[in-house]
Amino acid sequence: MSGKTVTRADLAESVFRKVGLSRTESAQLVETVIDEICNAIVRGESVKLSSFATFQVRSKNERIGRNPKTGEEVPISPRRVMTFKASNVLKNRILKSHLARKAKAKPAEAKTAEQKG
Repeated sequence: MSGKTVTRADLAESVFRKVGLSRTESAQLVETVIDEICNAIVRGESVKLSSFATFQVRSKNERIGRNPKTGEEVPISPRRVMTFKASNVLKNRILKSHLARKAKAKPAEAKTAEQKG
């Protein structure tokens, strides 16, 4: 993993480079899209971004949890949580990327094993 986090500024820069809007307009566009997604989720609506993912709000019932440090049972209050479900297209892209990295790493591992042996 590269450890890089994609920020709003990164998204705005990408829009600026690929679409040709000004940097200010690109930043406003990114903010508008994110705000619209957030507002829909807060209203309890599902947000489906085709070929990417679906965001949904789900209600969780009250349940009994356990404090891992003390082992004491504590009630966990009911709440609403957002779930993220990646699309099959995204899952396949991630899998292909993983397999390609793994294939690149294998020849290097084989050479290392040959040198040792």
